[in-house]
Amino acid sequence: MKRKLIRKGVSLLLLAGMVLSVLIGCEKGEKTDAGAEKRISVTLNEVAHSIFYAPMYVAIEEGYFEEQGIDLTLVTGFGADKTMTAVLTREADIGFMGSEATIYTYAGGTQDYAVNFAQLTQRAGNFLVAREEMPDFDFSMLKGKTVLGGRAGGMPEMVFEYILKKNGLDPKADLTIDQSIDFGSTAAAFSGSDTADFTVEFEPHATALETKGDGYVVASLGEASGYVPYTAFSARKSYIEENPDVIQAFTYALQMGMDYVNSHTPEEIAVVIAPQFEETEVETLERIVKRYYDQDTWKTDLVFEEDAFILLQNILEEAGELPERVPYEALVTTEFAEKACR
Repeated sequence: MKRKLIRKGVSLLLLAGMVLSVLIGCEKGEKTDAGAEKRISVTLNEVAHSIFYAPMYVAIEEGYFEEQGIDLTLVTGFGADKTMTAVLTREADIGFMGSEATIYTYAGGTQDYAVNFAQLTQRAGNFLVAREEMPDFDFSMLKGKTVLGGRAGGMPEMVFEYILKKNGLDPKADLTIDQSIDFGSTAAAFSGSDTADFTVEFEPHATALETKGDGYVVASLGEASGYVPYTAFSARKSYIEENPDVIQAFTYALQMGMDYVNSHTPEEIAVVIAPQFEETEVETLERIVKRYYDQDTWKTDLVFEEDAFILLQNILEEAGELPERVPYEALVTTEFAEKACR
């Protein structure tokens, strides 16, 4: 993956922001001994290919993984269940998905279960789209309506239901949530039929619906939910134990990508990740990145804290998807993220 050399001039204000970011956040990880002499092949399976995950794509396009001695292969799983299956069957070395999947596999008795080692996003990344503009939208307006939702037990659907409950709505009694549409196909279904009043969409689908005049973003679920540990990187327990240097190098590269998005403008971020989204115009990318940027989507570090893990289990419990509470110490390691932060 070629390192992109496109740069804009950095203003004094931006420089000040970068200095502040280093002082209060994390510094870039040091280059590992692997270097560029002998790269290690790592297959990463991502739950979806979305601008929501910009720091990861910055790390790819800026060559940070290569600098850390990693030859990265990126595969899109199209669903946390599929991504987790790839990790457990060793088709992928590392998985990127909602951490609920790691809880399910652990609670299900999997011996070589997946352990979370880096958290990327701290807010939901999807948006509620209506068929018409609703500048005064309130979640109470969903009462009696039909919404195209996500897979039962998946993070997008559970966070949506969590938001509904926060706003006094019963997800089962007060509205109809259609969960029959495959992941990634809801936008097309919304455009092609008028059976649903609303749809829950990730980017770039939400903006695409607006561009075509088929829908209008009326609420950010990231803002409505508050801070939640939405997505994280995980690997099989045995892989982490056998390849700690690889996990550390991978985490260093991610932290460098995180540092970049926290010290650059949405416009600069959009230019860097553009090769990952060739079908999307840069102006549209800028608009989407700004949406995520403004709602404080990305953490400054990659540490998956215990409070966030407890909140995740609370959300699963409220959704009726938590078979049993699982120990934080078993499913989360902060060793690599903390070292990348130092």
